[in-house]
Amino acid sequence: MSTWPLSALGDLFEIARGGSPRPIDAFITDEPGGINWIMISDASEGSKYITGTKKRIRKEGISRSRMVHPGDFLLTNSMSFGKPYIMQTSGCIHDGWLVLKQRRDNVDADFFYHLLGSRAIYSEFERRAAGATVKNLNIDLVRGVQVILPPLSEQRRIAEVLDKVEDLRSKRRTALTQCDTLNQSIFLEMFGDPVTNPKKWTTAKFGNVCERITVGIVVKPASYYRPSGIPALRSLNIKPGNIILEDLVYFSKEDNEARLAKTRLRVSDLVLVRSGQPGTAAVVPPELDGVNAIDLLIATPFPAKCDPTYLCAFFNSQGGRTIVLSSQRGQVQKHLNVGSLSEAAIPLPPIDLQREFARRLAAVEKLKTAHRAALVELDALFASLQYRAFRGEL
Repeated sequence: MSTWPLSALGDLFEIARGGSPRPIDAFITDEPGGINWIMISDASEGSKYITGTKKRIRKEGISRSRMVHPGDFLLTNSMSFGKPYIMQTSGCIHDGWLVLKQRRDNVDADFFYHLLGSRAIYSEFERRAAGATVKNLNIDLVRGVQVILPPLSEQRRIAEVLDKVEDLRSKRRTALTQCDTLNQSIFLEMFGDPVTNPKKWTTAKFGNVCERITVGIVVKPASYYRPSGIPALRSLNIKPGNIILEDLVYFSKEDNEARLAKTRLRVSDLVLVRSGQPGTAAVVPPELDGVNAIDLLIATPFPAKCDPTYLCAFFNSQGGRTIVLSSQRGQVQKHLNVGSLSEAAIPLPPIDLQREFARRLAAVEKLKTAHRAALVELDALFASLQYRAFRGEL
């Protein structure tokens, strides 16, 4: 266990909350002399730093907000709740941020980035915010949190070790993102933009290349819910090319095979989101054969005409989305239905070419699986090192 002294965050940092000039739209400007307006969306996922902003405000807004500068810490006080970032630019922050400005010289920014982002500190934030209707951080809550304060040289050593592992994690995440981009590139290389159809593929109404196009349960699906049983997929489970098995609901085996049998999914069916992110598609894998669907479009393509992997990539492509979601008047639909999906004109390359595309994507998927496995191991290593580091055992 660590014998390092404890210090309150309020003794190490000057802590303040951001503020917003109102109405904010009246202060947003495109002028070059505007002040950076720092929003949650300016903090990219997995990033340690905030380096720039998408928006700026007029200088008159400074007095109604709070300026931050390079080296300051920002903490989200709601939404992602307690996530730390280090500023590498200056600007104004709204009241969704807390700023921590260093009071002492014996504080290493990289060490405190890892400490503030650790599970132990998050748990302490969560404990202190318990009981609130909406969990958020306030100045007094953060100020009172006790943290370890190793010697500066030890802070830097720990930060260096954790930074190296975090860099490896970041590279794996980047590799996974690049694999997704590679899928899109392969699609465009082999088939071209679906909108302009430069390869002059024959087109067909989607309804003519499918055995069935139907919709999942839409009338009181919750009346069939059970604590366990057969999973039923919803929109939140469908991501481009993937089915996420989180926040699942369940039907009984009896209902699934009788009253709800018409909406059961089969291997290689396409499931498409109707609302929210309409047109987002995924293919049903063998392990989900027989599960059910709630408020999703379900399509069973004829195998001799269409490969489901090709269709999935088509629907998730920008061009495919444009074709499927545009009505005859050119207006983009916010809700996709069976009729509009059936009428959508899709390019039909030769089936052998579609299957070659599926084989190439399978190779990319194998690579992604390797990256995911390596990332899981790195995440476990990082958590272990972080735990030991803040106990003085590293």
